[in-house]
Amino acid sequence: NIFFVVGANLLFGMDLGGSLYNLFLFTKFESMHRRQQFLRSVKNNKLYSLNEDGSETDAVDEELSEITDSVVEVSSDETIVMEEDTEFDVDVEELSTTSRSSSEVVCEILKIGAASDRGQTATLAEHNAVSGLIGELESMEEEDKFEGDSTGTWELVYSSTQLFRSSPFFMAGRAVCKTQEEAQQYDWFCDMHRAALAISTIGKVRQVVSSNRIVSEFEVKAGAVPFLNDFTPFSYSGGLPFAIEGAIVSSADIAKSDQISGVLEWELYMDTVEIKGSNIPLLRRLLDNGLKLASRNLGDFLEETIESYSNPRPVFRTTYMKEGIRISRDQDGKMFVYVKVSDSVEPKDYSSSSPDLGLTKLLEGINDTFTKVYI
Repeated sequence: NIFFVVGANLLFGMDLGGSLYNLFLFTKFESMHRRQQFLRSVKNNKLYSLNEDGSETDAVDEELSEITDSVVEVSSDETIVMEEDTEFDVDVEELSTTSRSSSEVVCEILKIGAASDRGQTATLAEHNAVSGLIGELESMEEEDKFEGDSTGTWELVYSSTQLFRSSPFFMAGRAVCKTQEEAQQYDWFCDMHRAALAISTIGKVRQVVSSNRIVSEFEVKAGAVPFLNDFTPFSYSGGLPFAIEGAIVSSADIAKSDQISGVLEWELYMDTVEIKGSNIPLLRRLLDNGLKLASRNLGDFLEETIESYSNPRPVFRTTYMKEGIRISRDQDGKMFVYVKVSDSVEPKDYSSSSPDLGLTKLLEGINDTFTKVYI
């Protein structure tokens, strides 16, 4: 209860003196048995009388500064006098030790991320819990929540929205929306996009960040022949163990980077989208020969032909970065939590992926498990 009184006063923006003043009253009043406890609670720089059940009575009109040297009447024959310069023997550092460390808060976030497949299966309560935990980290002083370098390879471990929205491409799509209604429609489209591709499995989602560029790698896998009974007389409803694999890689320049009020802001200028590491025969050859979506060039063309259009430059904000953990938000405040896995700023090389729909892996597995014939 004592810690609650101090915390409540600090929460409402009062100074430590006001908090300790209420702490003193609390400890005095609590020792007295009254039909009605006369507790003082600071709220909006006013004093309120609280009944035993916690309900507020009428506010006292005096400002806090006007009553710090006044006499507070507790009963007809007992008074407590608070002098303006009264000193209190309270160890403030001891009081602060009740708060959790940043490492403990991060651990709770990672637990929920791991248990919910990076937030994909998280309940509303779990999302709200992570939001509160992230709020704790973001409220820290700047020197306590930023250390290290943002460059390197970061893997996504939690998202409050669809995982693919960590891509600069989808951030640019959101930035095109001019109104809140359009933004809501875009959210709905992204949800339906994921629902339509529910048959696919999302693999690694990472960001490779250099001093002036960010590359998003979104690895995905889907069954190549999902319904075997459509092609054979067998009643088995499963599919063949072949899978379509690949990575959607979108790149953007960090056109502007500023650190303002404890927030690192990147203004992203979308460049290209390409498919790498596809294991689909023939298509792989086209992709490796440079087939890609040059979204920046397309945007420049639209700017020249449509007067009202301008190339979107979404802002991606990092609000916490410490001990290999980075928390970032898009323009709507959607949260993305990353873990730094490497200092490398080179995108992944997918050239070793075979364009055979996984047939080579299947045959190797059969040989290793059954035939065991090696040359």
